[in-house]
Amino acid sequence: MSVKYIPVQWNPNKWYYDAALLAGVVLFLWVFIYLTPGALGHDRPINPQIHNARAFGACAFLMLTVILCIGPLARLDRRFLPLLYNRRHFGVLTCAVALTHAFYVLNWYFAFSATDKYAAVLEANTSYGQLAGFPFESLGIFALLCLLILAATSHDFWLKFLTPPVWKSLHYLIYPAYAAIVGHVALGALQDQQNLTFAWIVCVGAGLVAGLHVAAALKEQLAGDYEGGGGDWIDICATSAMTEGYAKIAQLPDGDRVAVYLNEGRLSALSNACAHQNGPLGEGKIINCLVTCPWHGFQYNVTNGRAPAPFTEKVPTYRVRVENGTVMVHRQANPPGTYVEPVPLPSAEGAV
Repeated sequence: MSVKYIPVQWNPNKWYYDAALLAGVVLFLWVFIYLTPGALGHDRPINPQIHNARAFGACAFLMLTVILCIGPLARLDRRFLPLLYNRRHFGVLTCAVALTHAFYVLNWYFAFSATDKYAAVLEANTSYGQLAGFPFESLGIFALLCLLILAATSHDFWLKFLTPPVWKSLHYLIYPAYAAIVGHVALGALQDQQNLTFAWIVCVGAGLVAGLHVAAALKEQLAGDYEGGGGDWIDICATSAMTEGYAKIAQLPDGDRVAVYLNEGRLSALSNACAHQNGPLGEGKIINCLVTCPWHGFQYNVTNGRAPAPFTEKVPTYRVRVENGTVMVHRQANPPGTYVEPVPLPSAEGAV
């Protein structure tokens, strides 16, 4: 392991987060298995092994739905940001629950197969050319492989080793994995239901994920509009809109996002993407000239984009100016770690 790698340390919030996750999983499984065995009807009676498999499968689906809702919720309302901080722990636990579901299925349906049970699950149904009777098992296998890849690379070492852009691109596998799980459930368990309870749960969950992502995207698109035309200086906001200790985030013409901070009456601008995991720096609060990324606590000096020693992370900076009561930034980013003299906010405009 590289000597330059510095792990994110554990803290009480991580322990509370993980304890709440484990308690939630145990509670869900207990309720599903013992309190409501008849709530989700089946065309044929099922044995405890199948019921347990479906309990873990339902739990994994619900967990993945919540994971995919956290991101857009945090973009829509800052109060959900704490749920983002250790979301990777949520993902690893989801993978473990899904893996348990897979083992229950393999050890019941294919335990006595004439061939190896791992081969049997792929050979039992190959009717890929039809919707009715489609081999939904393959969708579940694909989703599980995606979750295993994401769990295996969730540690910060892989983020450092692969670089944030590659790591982030790899972890977009969560979306095809979720689509595969929805298809797996719709073509599998939902075909053997007497009532529509679970069908409604699946439809509402998938619709909620899609709806929240659309709402968050629309909000960011509206908030990211700029009026700078084709010039080098881009309008960000009115000076009266700035708040001491916080930032205004805007999207530049090239698609990058900039965060303009007001610190002790002076304006500074950084890239909105944290060097650690592309977290939203503009959502962090400034303390002693350092802005803290809300995702994992990485800090940067707002005047030069450098992390305090002994850390070496750097982010790009931007030039700022105030003209006719408007805060503006130059569209061209400076190299990461470049010092830029803060610009005083005119006292006549004031800060809110």
